Amino acid sequence: SPQVQPFLPQWLAQPKLLQKRIKDNLVPVRDVPGIHPRLLKKLQVNGIESFFPVQAEVIPAILQSASNGYLMGQGGYRPKDICVSAPTGSGKTLSFVIPIVQVLLDRVVCQVRALVVLPTKELAQQVSKVFNIYTDGTGLKVVLITGQKSFAKEQEMLVQKKVTGYCSLADIIVATPGRLTDHINQTPGFNLTQLRFLIVDEADRMIDDMHQNCLNQIVKAAFQVENGSGSNMLFQRTKPGPITAASSCYPQIPLQKLLFSATLTQDPEKLQQLNLFQPRLFTSVYSEKKTLGEGTETEQDTKYTLPEGLSQCYVPCDLNSKPLLLLHFMLTMKFSRVLCFTNSREASHRLFLLVQAFGGVTVAEFSSRLPPNERQRTMKEFEQGKIQLLISTDATARGIDIKGVNYVINYDAPQFIRTYIHRVGRTARAGEVGVAFSLVLRIQERRFLRMLKDAGIRDIKKHPVKGNSLKPLVQQYEEALCKLEKTVK
Repeated sequence: SPQVQPFLPQWLAQPKLLQKRIKDNLVPVRDVPGIHPRLLKKLQVNGIESFFPVQAEVIPAILQSASNGYLMGQGGYRPKDICVSAPTGSGKTLSFVIPIVQVLLDRVVCQVRALVVLPTKELAQQVSKVFNIYTDGTGLKVVLITGQKSFAKEQEMLVQKKVTGYCSLADIIVATPGRLTDHINQTPGFNLTQLRFLIVDEADRMIDDMHQNCLNQIVKAAFQVENGSGSNMLFQRTKPGPITAASSCYPQIPLQKLLFSATLTQDPEKLQQLNLFQPRLFTSVYSEKKTLGEGTETEQDTKYTLPEGLSQCYVPCDLNSKPLLLLHFMLTMKFSRVLCFTNSREASHRLFLLVQAFGGVTVAEFSSRLPPNERQRTMKEFEQGKIQLLISTDATARGIDIKGVNYVINYDAPQFIRTYIHRVGRTARAGEVGVAFSLVLRIQERRFLRMLKDAGIRDIKKHPVKGNSLKPLVQQYEEALCKLEKTVK
């Protein structure tokens, strides 16, 4: 029976399409309308001469939605929410950093006006770094809240108590959900009543039931009635809805939501929970087979886009040959700058010890077992080429921008298509090329290929490796195993 398509709201059905090919569609920074000279200069200093397609479309859209200053939307209307679905490495972070810094440039009083929520500490650090570059010298304050400092220390970074009451020390907050929720509930004087932008990055992760509560709390805090001084009543928000005579007689700060993801859900019910206001969707996820003329079958829409310079292969194998295959790629085929994914911390740690015991490969592990400073050091050494093989868990895969990954190896085949998209998207970033290899057990092969096919990914090649090419490694491998057993005991 034909599958029933769920009814798609208009904004999902007719999005603004973004070019997939990054390198052929760069837009010189000066050709994007409305960017402040101060920011143009900063972009130039940071070596950015052109914007990627995502940035060239989304930056003006956000700027335009705040063209009357951040108090009002255009023509007194509430600005539309914005969703951006574009591949890994296509430049989503800068798409919100630039316009937000610009809109806040002429603020007088420091208040929390932009809040960026991200699923992991690494991502939050990465984003706050970018904000710091573009707010430097502007007087705007960026505060990073991820629980890496003590709760009390974070409180001191957020608010200051004065005789007249509390005042905010942050204009822009970059945070992870758990810690943010704690501050909303426990930090005196912390308030979001002046929040203008709520940015949810890696939005599909954040819409999960786990984080839904966090988003609800943010919105609730944003619409809380401030008690006390009457002057605040001037900016009292009314809940979103039609503009009434009462609600339009004083200026209000609208709360605008900006959602970004490489795998934005197309599930209208999930998106419904976010209560988006007349949303606009920018996406590079579309089928290129539509133009076949009348009467020809069109391909099923691709749900996800992969970076253009990515080649994908899979290697059918059995369990015992997996470690040998990895060593074969590293030592015989001389792969370098390889990011290798396993399905668990334990698997990741064990494989790391095994490769180390085998010798001949500079290897490191990257997982939530390690303290953040060690993770950062490892990352740096990998980017400098001092480490050839980095073995990682999925927790660290998402959104992390590692320079110069040549190969991604899925040591354990991912179980979900999203995991696959995010892992292989660590290579071939920003228009570069890269290769992804997946080691697939024979019993997983059908399901794995089916999963890709359902997502519209058809250009993965089978890459068998013959048993005799692994033979030379066997003896040394068995010695390494013995060594390992001893260490583990």
